[in-house]
Amino acid sequence: MQRVILFFFLLTSVTYGQIEGCTDPLSQNYNSEAKINNGNCLYKQVKLKPEYSVKLGDSVRETSGLSAFDNLLWTHNDDHDTTLYGLDSLGKIRKKVVLPNVVNHDWEEISQDSMHLYIGDFGNNYSGNRTDLHILKIDKKGFFNGNPIIDTISFSYSDQTDFNPQKGNTTNFDCEAFIVSGDSIYLFSKQWKSSKTAIYALANKSGKHIAQYKETIDTQGLISGVAYSESKKRIVLCGYSKKGKTFLYLLYDFNNQDFLKGNHRKINLKLPFHQIEGIATKDGLHYYLTNESLVRKPVLNVPQQMHYFDLSSLFVQ
Repeated sequence: MQRVILFFFLLTSVTYGQIEGCTDPLSQNYNSEAKINNGNCLYKQVKLKPEYSVKLGDSVRETSGLSAFDNLLWTHNDDHDTTLYGLDSLGKIRKKVVLPNVVNHDWEEISQDSMHLYIGDFGNNYSGNRTDLHILKIDKKGFFNGNPIIDTISFSYSDQTDFNPQKGNTTNFDCEAFIVSGDSIYLFSKQWKSSKTAIYALANKSGKHIAQYKETIDTQGLISGVAYSESKKRIVLCGYSKKGKTFLYLLYDFNNQDFLKGNHRKINLKLPFHQIEGIATKDGLHYYLTNESLVRKPVLNVPQQMHYFDLSSLFVQ
């Protein structure tokens, strides 16, 4: 009898320990007994406004990516210009570094790890049939001396089989956001038709690779940038809808690289008709976003700007 009771006690303890549910106390359906996050947390709708916004100089009218490095926020343009611009927190250009012996076909994102900077030359919205998609991998040690070691990571999408030219802004094989984690790079596509984003993984090493499809997020908008806080297991995507509504899409509290196994939450921004392109963070709580110049006279005349957001109220500290 004692063995039966002990077995029942152990079985109950294991079962209790495996309760799944929403583990986020800030959600509307928090389950205090849940030990495993099932990714089904529900949240009230939130619309955030920036703490401040500042106009950027004309040198970065097409700011297309943003990353925090060496106490500055580094951005770049998306066509021809091979300069990286170091901005302070008020958007002033404090440093310029020209990358030698490279070409800017369509730079759309800048990312980093502890040893390297990465620039994604993978913009593909014009006809959707680029065969030269690649990422520049730049040695940080040589970044400031004008002679950095730059490797090239070339790739194609595992599920793209049709390379006939398409009409502009209709492809599902465009990309403007990626992160680096360990020995892998993760792409977040910009699907023009569906307004979703597909996640792809490829090896973080020079050469030619196949970006393997992993899963799709229904972001209901076009993803244009991403900031990653690996220590906090926190990804913040930025983008805008086809109607010009800007937003953030949060992925957090996940294990390993199972990004959709944790919490996911969409945050609307009070920045109508801003073509948000870059996002960066220094601490995983406060975020800088940039938008490129958007002029559609006589209706729109939005200058290039940087915006500062405090997201600390959205995360359990």
